[in-house]
Amino acid sequence: MIYPKNTIYITGTAKVAANDPISAIYDMFFVGLILEKESGRIVDVTCNMVRDVTSEFIKSILINYNLVDDIELIVEEIKDRFLGIAQKAVIAAVKDARNKYLMAKSN
Repeated sequence: MIYPKNTIYITGTAKVAANDPISAIYDMFFVGLILEKESGRIVDVTCNMVRDVTSEFIKSILINYNLVDDIELIVEEIKDRFLGIAQKAVIAAVKDARNKYLMAKSN
């Protein structure tokens, strides 16, 4: 996929629990977000889950939300729909990406 010039890529990271399958492969959980630079709308997502279906599910939750304005809605949807061991890590990584985006916008 080719992304328009008005998009940026930003990552968020979080630690995972020792009993999470992610920890057997990766040291940290990460989420990569492609955003519309000015609005903060999420247009694409990648993350390092163990199974592709899990990554696709996380992606389906996050697409089209606004990373700044919709953070509470994002967190609630993750809590309601993603009941995996990494739920807290997903939330923390999304919040980390949001903080990085806000810092980048303020510079």
